[in-house]
Amino acid sequence: MEETNRQKKISGLIQKDLADVIRLTLKNAGADNIIISVTKVRVTPDLLQAKAYLSVFPSEKAEAVLVDIQEYRTKIKHEIAQRTKHQLRRMPDLLLFHDDSIEYINDLENAFKGKENPINDPDLLEKRKKK
Repeated sequence: MEETNRQKKISGLIQKDLADVIRLTLKNAGADNIIISVTKVRVTPDLLQAKAYLSVFPSEKAEAVLVDIQEYRTKIKHEIAQRTKHQLRRMPDLLLFHDDSIEYINDLENAFKGKENPINDPDLLEKRKKK
């Protein structure tokens, strides 16, 4: 199903504001050496939910950072609602997910370059299986 122009506008607005709010929240929490980017925001057709995909660097800390951000989710939603109160009647409910596409691309690049060859090292096949 194709996204409507309204959904695209709201997604872009939430993505921009969410990135700013998360950056400020992490700065106030004292997490200086973590980079988070909002890679994509999808809004449902009824505009009740917004699924935001976050990319975290370094990726080893991704799960812990996402758990911390989930704790601040209501404060983040409130801050975004304050910023968008003139554009939106109702702030969609935020659902936050980890976006691991960058790690997946890096794994593919390493496989193509021959750094991790499963023919030479069959133990890599277990690591590559999707969970």
